[in-house]
Amino acid sequence: MSDEALMARYRDRGDEADYNALIERYQQEIYRYLVRYLGNATLADDVFQDTFLQIHQKRHTYEEGRAVRPWIYAIASHQAIDTMRRVGRHSARSLSANGSDDGETPRDGLEALLESTAEGPLAQLQTEERREWVRRAIDTLPETLRQTLILAYYQDLKYREIAEILDVPVGTVKSRLHAALQKMAEKAARDHISEGDEGA
Repeated sequence: MSDEALMARYRDRGDEADYNALIERYQQEIYRYLVRYLGNATLADDVFQDTFLQIHQKRHTYEEGRAVRPWIYAIASHQAIDTMRRVGRHSARSLSANGSDDGETPRDGLEALLESTAEGPLAQLQTEERREWVRRAIDTLPETLRQTLILAYYQDLKYREIAEILDVPVGTVKSRLHAALQKMAEKAARDHISEGDEGA
């Protein structure tokens, strides 16, 4: 059964088995997104619970045929944003999500693009150092750019899905990604230069 058919049936019947099936299908993906977005596993746990509570409470607002994946991501994103406003972005990310990545980058495209864009300033770093640099660099981005980048490169969502989640045109998603990658490429170049200066 498709996600859309399952969600429509849950909306109409409110069957606990359908609710549990939705959780099972999306729990790992949504939890990884929340950990990466919030940078705090404890907060991610709380927001994850709130997200699926909202899915239950808002099930009657689900429109037949609407893609379920971006609908769930939109709910999770709104819950995460509300949490960050409440506790503050710095506080939310002050506790690193220990082991949240399991030493694994979901998409290497971001690092590859950064290296090609900035003529390889990260190439001298070891893989784990690059991952840590990317993690820190993403955290310095403005919120709209950071969220868009995470959805695109770590959650591997399509432009139209991200546009639906963020309630913006596809063109806005593309321009935000371009701006985010440009800022990170510039930072990579600056960091490379400063390291060279220090060693001179």
